[in-house]
Amino acid sequence: MRLPVNRHPRHFGLLLLATAASIASLLAAPLLARERVPTPAPAGPAADYPMVLGSPYVVDGVTYTPADTMNIDQVGYAVVEQDAGAGVSIAHRTLPLPSYVEVTSLRTGRTILARVERRGPMLGPNQFSLSAAAAAQLGADGRTPVRVRRVNPPEAERALLRDHQTAPVRMDTPMSLVGVLLRKLDPSLAAPPVAAVVAPAPAVQKAPGIATTPSVPPKPAAEAAKPIARPAIAAASVKPAPKALPAPKAAATPPGAFVQVGAFSTRERAATAARQVGGTISLAGKLYRVRIAGLATSAEASAALAKARGAGYSDARIQRAD
Repeated sequence: MRLPVNRHPRHFGLLLLATAASIASLLAAPLLARERVPTPAPAGPAADYPMVLGSPYVVDGVTYTPADTMNIDQVGYAVVEQDAGAGVSIAHRTLPLPSYVEVTSLRTGRTILARVERRGPMLGPNQFSLSAAAAAQLGADGRTPVRVRRVNPPEAERALLRDHQTAPVRMDTPMSLVGVLLRKLDPSLAAPPVAAVVAPAPAVQKAPGIATTPSVPPKPAAEAAKPIARPAIAAASVKPAPKALPAPKAAATPPGAFVQVGAFSTRERAATAARQVGGTISLAGKLYRVRIAGLATSAEASAALAKARGAGYSDARIQRAD
């Protein structure tokens, strides 16, 4: 008896190969899926990325190289750029696009928050240009001496500027610091020293009985030889010079007042801040606080606050330990 013969062995082998390939593709699918996972976006607001730097360029013979540098604190002149579009923005020659800066008028001390959105100015000696909205909020009209300092504002304020609205105005910069910045920009802009006013000497009062009469013609020699009796000047007739009033003392700050410079997550950053402002470090939980203490008067507190903000710590505040 003849057994049935499989007339299609070749087809059976091809079927086995196709089945093995299907199984291999199913096993490799998770690996391929993992390779297609997109790279996570950088931390921070999505609307502020990607930041653009660009290549170096030349303005009036000077080469400018854009860089992502945080501690930017400059003084210079700003002009109004009427065609800069809506919103509170500024043109800068090296800062990333976009980034955020505080702009201070060195005429009034008024300080605003602006968004760096373009390069420029590309001609002339002016280092910055303001949009019309930024110039209006700052109170700038024409060429204005300014201070530009890069900051890292909260997301709520970033969103306002991205939406072409205005962020809240910062605290005015003290005029004492404005004077220092003006001298840094141009020594000729500093106020000239006030000349000392010399008070006239007090007039000597005449004692009663002595008249101040104009000159008279000479008398005969016989009468001139006679001694003239002059009454004695009473000691009480000459008033003593008024005593100088003591200079007013500076108002004392409340006991325990200090300037809170900031709180930092690492001791290294806190030590850097303390060296810049001459402060001290104290541990509060997991944070390292930097303070400027030992302030006896409000003038010392104001000077310490100006020093901290001048070093780039815009959130510094005067506080009292209760």
